Amino acid sequence: MPTVHEFTATTLDGAQQRLSDFDGKVLLIVNVASKCGFTPQYTGLEALYRKYRDQGFAVLGFPCDQFGHQEPGDAEEIRNFCSLEYEVSFPLFAKVEVNGEGTHPLFRHLKKEGRGVLGTEAIKWNFTKFLVDREGAVVRRYAPTDTPESIEKDLAAVL
Repeated sequence: MPTVHEFTATTLDGAQQRLSDFDGKVLLIVNVASKCGFTPQYTGLEALYRKYRDQGFAVLGFPCDQFGHQEPGDAEEIRNFCSLEYEVSFPLFAKVEVNGEGTHPLFRHLKKEGRGVLGTEAIKWNFTKFLVDREGAVVRRYAPTDTPESIEKDLAAVL
């Protein structure tokens, strides 16, 4: 069975990043957006990252513009917004599609392994989160309404 570590993604800087570089780390992979009602979750995501990164944890943010055109900016605008408004220091990647024909292969895998409510695969909105263990297996999927603070207990158990 494939794991998250078998995929690559483009960083916000345009470089190819092998997710195998995160082998041995617990990951929280999130489709993010700068102009979403859930955007304030960046604060909680950054807090989790800072609290647990020395224990082998990383948040990976994937901007997505598929929901209400809530991530209209280019890479520089996204970087500036995240840095200036939320002091984001966790890795951010280039914009991806999480649904439809253009779905990034990583999100195709995440959706297959971590199904949503009633077994659905489609991502309903920005700030859907996937908790991934150190071996790259999807542990759990969280809805956009699940705050970073509310999943800390699950995260601590996987760490």
